[in-house]
This record gives sequence, structure tokens and C-alpha cells, in this order.
Amino acid sequence: METEIIKYASLDSEIEFSYSRSSGPGGQSVNKVNSRVELRFNVSASKLLTEDQKQIVLRKLKSRINNDGILHLSGQEDRSQLRNKQKVIQRFYDLINKALKPHKKRVKTNPSRQSVEKRLKSKKETSEKKQRRRTDIN
Repeated sequence: METEIIKYASLDSEIEFSYSRSSGPGGQSVNKVNSRVELRFNVSASKLLTEDQKQIVLRKLKSRINNDGILHLSGQEDRSQLRNKQKVIQRFYDLINKALKPHKKRVKTNPSRQSVEKRLKSKKETSEKKQRRRTDIN
């Protein structure tokens, strides 16, 4: 199952934003400026994602998606609404692309002869060290 990487700005038409007052830094303007950005993306109603991609995103990001199938992200790190919006959009695309990136299967390997010998040598040295401690006390 091959999945393609979602390009930046390709899902912008399906993203909704809302703005509110941030609880973060801002000094005198903290109660005046709506610098907090909330991003909402309806995964299940998306027209740009295939059904397979929707299922993958719903499965892998289920802790961030509510019962209606809406992915919700918010950002309030900066004083600027524009910077917060850019950061939230970047985080959104990073999340989607990470979820859609296929998981690499682990290839089983055997330890090399040198690593086995090194481990056994280390075990033997530790054993001898503890053995010497026993004879020193008794």
C-alpha cells in the first residue's frame, strides 16, 4: 500500500481556523489581541484524501481526533497571530505526513561474532571481579 506525501498547502482549502485570546505572553495587549490560533480539519469529510489515507490518519491520530472525525490543533506560543498560524499549519502537515509515512519493517539480524565475543568477555570480567570480592571478604 503506497501512500504519497501530502504537499504543503494542498489541504488548505479544507482547513478551518478560529482565533481567540491567548493565555501566553503579550504584556498589556494580552487581553486585547486574538493571537491564539485553532486549526480544525475534518478528516472523514476530506475530498482530497483517499479512503485509505483517511483510515490511516484516523487510526494513527485517533488521540487527536474527536468523535466527529475532526482533527483539532491549536497554537499560542507567539504574540503574533500570523506566526502562530504558520506554526500550527506546519505542525498539521508534519502530523499528516508522519501518519501517512509507511512503517518500515524491521529486518531480523544476528549479532556479529565480534559483538558476541565482546559481550561474553565483558560477562566473564564482571564474574571474575565479583568472584574476587567473595574471596577477599571470606
